[in-house]
Amino acid sequence: MVSRQFLYLSFRWLILTVSSMLFSFCHPDKIENEANTFNQDKVKQQFVKANQQVVVKENDEMDYFQKSHKMSFVKTTSGIRYFVYKPSEKGDSIKNDDVLKINYTVSLLDGTECYSSKNEGLKEFTVGMENMEDGLHKAVLFLKSGDKALILIPSHLAHGLLGDSKKIPPQSPILYDLEIVSVKKNQSK
Repeated sequence: MVSRQFLYLSFRWLILTVSSMLFSFCHPDKIENEANTFNQDKVKQQFVKANQQVVVKENDEMDYFQKSHKMSFVKTTSGIRYFVYKPSEKGDSIKNDDVLKINYTVSLLDGTECYSSKNEGLKEFTVGMENMEDGLHKAVLFLKSGDKALILIPSHLAHGLLGDSKKIPPQSPILYDLEIVSVKKNQSK
C-alpha cells in the first residue's frame, strides 16, 4: 500500500505543476505579447486589403481610360500599360543604362496636365538609374528610339501613397505622352 506521505507529496507536486502551467499560460507579459502579435497581424492584414483595393480601383480607372479613348494599350505584368501611336521605323531598342532624351507631358487620367517639356524642357535620364518614376523606367524598355507613346503608370510605380506633394495627388495613376527623342549608350561604363 502506498504511504500517506507519498500521496501527499505526489498531490502537492501535481498541484505545483498544474499551477505553474496555468501561471505560464496566463502570465500578463505572455498575454500582452500575444495580443500585440495579434494586433500587428490584424493591422498588417488591413493594410494589405486596403492596398489590394487601391490596385483594383486604379486598374478599373485605367480600364475605363483605355475603353473611353478606344486605344489598345498593352498591359505589362507590372501593371504598366503602353500604346505606341507613332512607331519608329528604324529606332534602336532601349536597354537599362541607356541615356534617353524625351519630350513629354505628364497628366492625370482626367486630363489635368501636371508637367510638360514645353514648360520644363526635354527630360534626360539614364534608364534604371535616375530618381524618377519606376514605372517610366520599366515602360521605356518596351519602346524604341523615335517612338511616340502613351504610358499609363499605376500610382505604386509613379508617386505612390502620398503623390508628389506638388501637382500629383496621392494614389493617382499618371499618363505620360512621350516621344523618345534620342537614345545614347552610357559612356561611363
